[in-house]
Amino acid sequence: MMAASPGLPLPLTIVCLVFIRGLSFLPTTPGRTRAHWLSSEDYSQYEEDVTTVLPRTPAPDGGPLKPCDYKPCLENQVTCSQLAASTRCLCPGFTLHSEVPDAPDLRTVSWNGSEVVVRWCAPYSYVTAYHVTIGGQERRKFGRDQRSGGVGKVEDVSMVCLVAVNDAGKSQESCKMYQYRGSSLRAGLIGGALGLLLLILLLVLLWRYKRQRKQQGSITMHNIAATQ
Repeated sequence: MMAASPGLPLPLTIVCLVFIRGLSFLPTTPGRTRAHWLSSEDYSQYEEDVTTVLPRTPAPDGGPLKPCDYKPCLENQVTCSQLAASTRCLCPGFTLHSEVPDAPDLRTVSWNGSEVVVRWCAPYSYVTAYHVTIGGQERRKFGRDQRSGGVGKVEDVSMVCLVAVNDAGKSQESCKMYQYRGSSLRAGLIGGALGLLLLILLLVLLWRYKRQRKQQGSITMHNIAATQ
């Protein structure tokens, strides 16, 4: 043990002895002194040896995460992002607001007695509105939560198209050809009336033919009787 130096105060001598004794417990490594601190290379090597494990957010009941109960064809429902935030479910892949939305799925174009109604399913995209065009001309706009709507009266045969819209632009069109059922009914009635007229005409011609044959037979019998 180092003896106290006559020139040093006793407290300072004790601190020096404790410091030297602490260094003696550091493990020795070949080529490295006991008082060697970790260099930048040592930290790099340490970071390479550490495996990062991302924590997995569990479901509320502790089981695996389930798909969200989101129906793209259902009107005025809670958005999938809100469902995911409230129930910890998994949403299908949605495109971002900075991307042009995918095309919606136009399901039906039908006449409801007073106007034409279109029904569609939303794409898995960020959508702010839906636009309906008829014959290439924009007819109606609908909100992002809507999945159906009336577009007024439409000509007998027209192309009806729907696009999804957001700040990045418009999607591709989803289209269906609309044909008014009344036009086919009217065509059927006209065809039936023409067929009936044709049938009456044929019956009249047949009746006249039989009448002429009967008259000719009567004339022939009368001539035969006159010659006898």
